[in-house]
Amino acid sequence: MLIAQISDTHILAPTADHPSVELRADCLRQCVAEINAQQPDAVIFTGDTVQTAQVEEYEYLRELLAPLEAPLYVVPGNRDDKRVLQAVLLPNGPLSNVPLSNIHKGNANLPDNVDSLQYVVDEHAVRLIAIDSTAVGERKGVFGSERQSWLETVLSEKPRQPTILFIHHPPFDVGDHYIGGYRRQEDADALADIVQRHPQVKALLCGHVHRLIDRAWAGSRAVVMPSVAVDLRKDVEEATAKNRPIYMLHQLSDGSDLSSEARIVSG
Repeated sequence: MLIAQISDTHILAPTADHPSVELRADCLRQCVAEINAQQPDAVIFTGDTVQTAQVEEYEYLRELLAPLEAPLYVVPGNRDDKRVLQAVLLPNGPLSNVPLSNIHKGNANLPDNVDSLQYVVDEHAVRLIAIDSTAVGERKGVFGSERQSWLETVLSEKPRQPTILFIHHPPFDVGDHYIGGYRRQEDADALADIVQRHPQVKALLCGHVHRLIDRAWAGSRAVVMPSVAVDLRKDVEEATAKNRPIYMLHQLSDGSDLSSEARIVSG
């Protein structure tokens, strides 16, 4: 199975007074075109899809993602509004037929079951599990007891099925830049403990820190991808990649470990 990953696009509204409006849009636009050329089985989006969670940003995001040919699966980042995100990028969810303007206004008649935007995808050779690490008004990761119980349950359902988890916040420190990334260290420890008990988990794919990290974690692997937006990513020094967006390709074959590659969009 071939999986493409994008993350931390931080899309701005076309009308925003910000110097990176078109730059960030073009970075995503280029990644979408090259991902289509790779013909992956799925695309995962590990959060911080937009900058300020305004409806106009999400509408622009939907326009930019529309050409994607593979199924798209998304988890929220700390900058996302989960209600709007679900309506825009999860078209089969309970908010799919509700106007974005109503969602943004917090209409009392809307369903309120998006406190945790977590789900399982069983339509592919590899099982994909989307994990929510966000909470309203909180920049750091949150993975409380209800989310822990849910993940334990769904992993126990298919203990022999190769599985990839994806989440926004990495549950471990990254150098001096990202330390204590979860509001409660117990949450990060619990996530690691759950994965340690389920060897079918081949990898945890993350975003948030805008850096490329690939490391052993919890008896598995964790891969953090850099921001798609070239004005936000960190520690990408190769001259060929300096002004080019990057996305990830992950491949998993029967009986093998996950192979991950940071792909520089060609000029």
